[in-house]
Amino acid sequence: MDKAELKAALEAAVTDGLLAVRVTPKASRNAVTVEDGQVRAYVTTVPEGGKATKDVIKLLAKAMGRAKSELVLVRGETSRDKVFRVE
Repeated sequence: MDKAELKAALEAAVTDGLLAVRVTPKASRNAVTVEDGQVRAYVTTVPEGGKATKDVIKLLAKAMGRAKSELVLVRGETSRDKVFRVE
């Protein structure tokens, strides 16, 4: 999946301004995938002190071509399942 396809798939996954993401911390690489409408984010960061969440926001913003400030965590601060509001 190239960047344009990924961006389109991410935008299509936004429902009512919300984006649900399944996060895998301590992964071997940083990546974002979309399979069957399910968004998955893989980050190499450890999940302590919100570091992994910050990296997920950075990764999603870059993949969507948006500013980091446009993604606001709504639910899942300490969970692997997170919901972001896309502004």
